[in-house]
Amino acid sequence: MKTTDLIKDSLNQSPSQRGFLQNASETRDFESAPKIVELASFEETMLPHLDAAHNLATWLLRNEQDAEDVVQEAYLRAFKSFDGFRGSNGRPWLLTIVRNASYTFLKENKAVDLTIPFDDEIHAIGQESASPATILEHAEDAELIREAMDALPAESREILALRHQEGLSYQEIADIAQIPPGTVMSRLARARAKLKGCLAARVGNDQ
Repeated sequence: MKTTDLIKDSLNQSPSQRGFLQNASETRDFESAPKIVELASFEETMLPHLDAAHNLATWLLRNEQDAEDVVQEAYLRAFKSFDGFRGSNGRPWLLTIVRNASYTFLKENKAVDLTIPFDDEIHAIGQESASPATILEHAEDAELIREAMDALPAESREILALRHQEGLSYQEIADIAQIPPGTVMSRLARARAKLKGCLAARVGNDQ
């Protein structure tokens, strides 16, 4: 079952049968009118951003099953904290929770790309032999881009996904990553350079 279907089913099941929301439903007053209204409001506000949540988790974790597990955990956290949510745009708020849950997962599993720096020299091999036009031509290959992004550290994958796939503003990314907007811009510039170098290396190796 897809993550979207699983979460929607979990949200819409009776309190005694909820999957990832089961812990949140153990209180006696869960079926009270305020709780029902809160659940409906949560669904309306947060479920439309499920694809974005899954996309970010997938880029950070590079594993479909791990991403699904983290997104479910993130939605559980989001539901428990929903009474503190303020505003009309739930996507940055939700993605902050997804990001934090993803990094917690990576740290708990001692992910390599959190501790080993990206080697610019290694990934720059072949960059000079591949012309900009050739790089651009290959960059249109979605699979090639995915493989190149997978080779980047988590910080770079995150910033590229949020900016170029989710189309978030610098301020929204700053809020999610909990860093100043200026740091977002510098990280994005470094991530783009690393991605370009990795693409160039792969294109050069294919020639």
